[in-house]
Amino acid sequence: QVQLVESGGGLVQAGGSLRLSCAASGRTFSSYAMGWFRQAPGKEREFVAAITWDGGTTYYADSVKDRFTISRDNAKNMVTLQMNSLKPEDTAVYYCAARTGWASNRVNLYNYWGQGTQVTVSS
Repeated sequence: QVQLVESGGGLVQAGGSLRLSCAASGRTFSSYAMGWFRQAPGKEREFVAAITWDGGTTYYADSVKDRFTISRDNAKNMVTLQMNSLKPEDTAVYYCAARTGWASNRVNLYNYWGQGTQVTVSS
């Protein structure tokens, strides 16, 4: 069992920036691909970004590409999501997720999930 805890959410004005962090338990963090997903009220959980176990490859949803950056520090068991040029439509609960396979944009392929952190972008 892997435990994930997100932090860094909050309220920010449109055009601003926010940095989310995800702390993972266990000594085998480097064996997991990691992803960020988000979910707004009444909507399905959607893919945001993912990164391979070695950090060598990243993937982004078209809606956040060139604005968000995912990175990881395996020595600290941590993955981050730097969000720039935020828009009101970015408002959602953001979730950190982990899986033992390759990085993916599919919600159902991730084995472990954090509790989420709220991000609110005002206009």
